[in-house]
Amino acid sequence: LQVVWMAINIFIFVWFYFLYDLGDRFFYTRHLLGVSLTIIFRPWCCGRTMRKQLDKNISFHKLVAYMIGLMTAVHIIAHLLNVEWYYNSWHGEYDALSMALSRLNDSGNTTYLNPIRSTTTTPNLLVFTTIAGITGVIITLALILMITSSMEVIRRSYFEVFWFTHHLFIVFFAGLVIHGAGRIVRSQTNANPPYNITFCKDHIEDWGKKKMCPVPQFAGGFPQTWMWVIGPMVLYVCERLLRFIRYIQAVKYRKVMIRPSKVLELQLVKNGFKMDVGQYVFLNCPAISQLEWHPFTMTSAPEEDFFSVHIRSVGDWTQKLISIVEQMGVDGPFGTASEDVFDYEVAMLVGAGIGVTPFASILKSIWYKFKDSNPELRTRKIYFYWLCRETHAFEWFADLLQVLEREMEDRGMGDFLTYKLYLTGWDQSHATHVMVHADADTDVVTGLKQKTNYGRPNWDKEFEQVCQENPTSVVGTFLCGPVVLATVLSKKCVKYTDVDPRKTKFYFNKENF
Repeated sequence: LQVVWMAINIFIFVWFYFLYDLGDRFFYTRHLLGVSLTIIFRPWCCGRTMRKQLDKNISFHKLVAYMIGLMTAVHIIAHLLNVEWYYNSWHGEYDALSMALSRLNDSGNTTYLNPIRSTTTTPNLLVFTTIAGITGVIITLALILMITSSMEVIRRSYFEVFWFTHHLFIVFFAGLVIHGAGRIVRSQTNANPPYNITFCKDHIEDWGKKKMCPVPQFAGGFPQTWMWVIGPMVLYVCERLLRFIRYIQAVKYRKVMIRPSKVLELQLVKNGFKMDVGQYVFLNCPAISQLEWHPFTMTSAPEEDFFSVHIRSVGDWTQKLISIVEQMGVDGPFGTASEDVFDYEVAMLVGAGIGVTPFASILKSIWYKFKDSNPELRTRKIYFYWLCRETHAFEWFADLLQVLEREMEDRGMGDFLTYKLYLTGWDQSHATHVMVHADADTDVVTGLKQKTNYGRPNWDKEFEQVCQENPTSVVGTFLCGPVVLATVLSKKCVKYTDVDPRKTKFYFNKENF
């Protein structure tokens, strides 16, 4: 999708470049403005987020933002040069043709080429007194605020700032639609008989005296930005209406539990709510903020009559939520990469900290599918890895793993699920406690038969094991965790994918919010 979007933008850019660079009706405009005329057009195709949630939706969104930022910079520089050349042409600092084009008689102020119409008009005055100039300043400021507030350090620490400034896109697109109404870039209108540019450009004294050289008439182009914006805007408004309808539907609490590790578990019920594994919802608590919505992966399975989320206290909003759980709105569910887990024969699930939440939903769903002997279950092997910094984080998920352990053993499928838990942070007292109970049948941290590992996984060893045990399988590798770990796992997927199509292949998938 990103390649297609880039290709469309490049095509549109090249198309308009040659239109401005080769078209006869822009000949005199090119003479005044030079090469900067051909780069003032900005491609805006497909600039809004699509309704369908794509696996790489955030990456695509960032690519669009980078392209808009780059093209905005090019556009601004080109127009600053244009204004300077308009000003110099009016004051006769270039050749006679530029002077003549700038000083064309135009009593109605409608057929001019140079927007600077008097000696008192300065470049600054032109920028701050025209439609194109004023809207250009407004949308540029809006874009700067949106881009700077989207930096990770601000988004993570001051989410409210990011949330509110990002909605300046409304100002941005409104200003963008109005921006072209200034018609600052003008082209020559058609003449009858046809205007002979080849002759007339060198015979300024004959303008209006010879039939073949009438006084050139110019007009601004019809604004076109709305044509690129209206489609995505209609889709956006429709989506917001749909989300508002879902928001006003009542949400009931089934269960509320606060774990010692400051993880809030909410089990909620909403009429008509349907979900799939790995999906997420947006939660809103009006008691905290009417406008803030935060994404959380659902930890329940589609087979359950409720949906649940686990929320770790990591910021102001989540801390307030743990204190205030009486009012809440829910919007969703929304799709993620984890929905595809059942499309693979073999799956590697990697969660870091609270990033285990989508896999809770997957493992629960597998449990229900086994209980119901669901024939649509294609997955025959799952490798599950969970990395945590502290022991308390394991507790809420350990119950589910214990149930799965018993269920798989009772059905003679103990090899279906291989799970490994890694504790990445511990102190001396914990280490001593583990050594004392080293011979216990169950793990001292989780109570599971599978003992907790200390440190981080040796991913080369893990991938080699998966290859050996599944020599002809397609393996889906799913991560909900930090970018650093995503980089490591994506490289391992490439490294251990065999060039022989009949052997093991790995496909990397990452959750994005």
